[in-house]
Amino acid sequence: QLQLVESGGGLVEPGGSLRLSCSASGSFFDYYAIGWFRQVPGKEREGVSCISSAGGTTDYADSVKGRFSTSRDNAKNTVYLQMDNLNPEDTATYYCASRRTSVLLLGDCLGADWYVNWGQGAQVTVSS
Repeated sequence: QLQLVESGGGLVEPGGSLRLSCSASGSFFDYYAIGWFRQVPGKEREGVSCISSAGGTTDYADSVKGRFSTSRDNAKNTVYLQMDNLNPEDTATYYCASRRTSVLLLGDCLGADWYVNWGQGAQVTVSS
């Protein structure tokens, strides 16, 4: 199993950008698909994006398409979430999660139940 740690959160003005990192410890990082989720108090955890184990396939929630992109560097055991043109509705705690699989099931990979391990979360606040 992987241990996941998110970093890179913070306060940004509307229209700004942030890049989150999800760093993993454990073996065989390149066997794992990684998802990004976000949650605000009182609401369900929302799938944001996911990326296959090799990095060749990605999926995104409609709310972030064209603004967010995810990538990975398996040599560094890290997955990234680049967030551009942020707006206040993007304010949330962002989590990464992992599932050991070579097949990224589009749609399913944006569901929280598909994942096994989770990081502790990073706060992103978009405000002027």
